[in-house]
Amino acid sequence: MTTSFASALTAAHDAAASQHYPQGALYVVATPIGNLADISLRALHVLQLVDCIACEDTRHTQGLLRSYGLERPGSQLLAVHQHNEAEAAQQVIARLQQGLRIAYVSDAGTPGVSDPGARLCAALQAQGLRSIPLPGASSVTSAISVAGAVTPAQGESGFLFAGFLPTKNAERLAAAQKLAGEPRCTVLLEAPHRIIELAQALALLGERPVTLAREITKQFEDIATMPARELAAWLQASPQRVKGEFAIVLHPVAVQQESGKAERVLKLLLAELPTKTAVKLAAEITGASRNTLYDRALELKRAAEDE
Repeated sequence: MTTSFASALTAAHDAAASQHYPQGALYVVATPIGNLADISLRALHVLQLVDCIACEDTRHTQGLLRSYGLERPGSQLLAVHQHNEAEAAQQVIARLQQGLRIAYVSDAGTPGVSDPGARLCAALQAQGLRSIPLPGASSVTSAISVAGAVTPAQGESGFLFAGFLPTKNAERLAAAQKLAGEPRCTVLLEAPHRIIELAQALALLGERPVTLAREITKQFEDIATMPARELAAWLQASPQRVKGEFAIVLHPVAVQQESGKAERVLKLLLAELPTKTAVKLAAEITGASRNTLYDRALELKRAAEDE
């Protein structure tokens, strides 16, 4: 494994060594999410150049470095993870103030997205120290790039990264109901032992397309798109489909389409219930704004009285 990256290390030096790498700076380095070949040339150069590497898991990072032929003594690795990030940031700050160069890597992907790193960079900003990004692999952008999640005409652009939904069933279902009212493309992450429960919660999105990306860049990578209501059954159809790490893309929906749905639900409820109760239930069912629905309910009632 080590020798297979020898030419990459040479290429990294040739491509990146002439650039300026200031001292007293933190280099935030994205690392592969599965396929080791997804490391960037600049990342390989910086991992050789820095005086110390701060990392989410020292054992994991040492194994990664060993794969590239960049193994370091344990004294040059500093653990900075979600449980000690605030305290460990002070150690990083002290070393940066001495003029050292430090890299920060999470276990896989881009630090600060769904991994530690944000608190570390915030602490450095407060001290007037510099954080330099080295872009690279991310399960979020990788999943979006192949989902074909086209924004409908007159719909909302951009995407929402929602990360992991709550682990408790009631809280997860409430979060899924809230997402039902979010028209933008939305990206979720989930672990294998909770993916079925997440899929069951997302079933309330009905026909809304969902792309599930499993084991991105790895040998058993699997990417499939289907209506949200079919996701749980699709996963349960094969034991292999519930293994690995997941990124889930909820495709965007047209704002006008959602508004029309909310109004249809509101009209049905107004025919049977008091205004406030109908508005409350319509908002919970569709995810639409309660204030907007209440204003619309008053308009509908006035129109009915004028007839």
